[in-house]
Amino acid sequence: MTLQRQPIPVLGVDATPLDVAGLTEVLDKFVADGTTRTVVGHNLHSVTLFHSEPEFRTFYENSDVVLIDGAPVLWLWGRGRKRSGPVMDYRLGSTDWIPALGQVSGLKSIAVVGAGPVANARAVAKLKAIAPGASVSGMPGEGWDEELEEEVTAWLAEQRPQLVLIGLGMPLQEKVLRRRLESLPPAVYCAVGGAIEQIAGIQKLAPRWLGRLGLEWGWRLLLHPRRVAYRVFGEPWVLVGLLVRRRLRGQG
Repeated sequence: MTLQRQPIPVLGVDATPLDVAGLTEVLDKFVADGTTRTVVGHNLHSVTLFHSEPEFRTFYENSDVVLIDGAPVLWLWGRGRKRSGPVMDYRLGSTDWIPALGQVSGLKSIAVVGAGPVANARAVAKLKAIAPGASVSGMPGEGWDEELEEEVTAWLAEQRPQLVLIGLGMPLQEKVLRRRLESLPPAVYCAVGGAIEQIAGIQKLAPRWLGRLGLEWGWRLLLHPRRVAYRVFGEPWVLVGLLVRRRLRGQG
């Protein structure tokens, strides 16, 4: 199954414009297919990594689905889309589509990798309610190191889930998938960042209206100032520099 990607003006990346229903349909086909697939998302942080880390870029270019997960990315895509193209009025983050996993036909087994033991267990319980027809198991990812990576790899080989939510934060989760994907059992691997803690209820989600205004960064900055400050105030300037350098090199 080949999904058409569309360019995001200015940012120099491509993405797959899907809403929840569209992604659910795609996941239906991926699960039925039974082969290895990857689902990731583009926000300004991932765009910065895309232009600064060659291995990250390669992983995104080879992923099956690259969602629009960030208000600025959605806004720029909307300005460049054709009139006949799809319409999206909200970016598609992990916490938008995970609650719809119960609608994915044939989904019988889910694995949750990441977050601390309490958050992971709560997320597993929540997913059992979301997708009552599926078995759900979890493995915390706190303190990730080489030994834990080996344990998780062996655990996934034993569990053989159809869909894996891996939330180790960006870019760690993408690096793990890139180096381990060939040795992991066939499944749909979804990089979900901090969504495990959000689904578990440990991290509070921003009000929907803030997201529609593109102000979710303000909510995250208020709750986690030390963690988010650089991403909000520093990294955008890094991205501007990368895009300017790219333009000067004639890459678009």
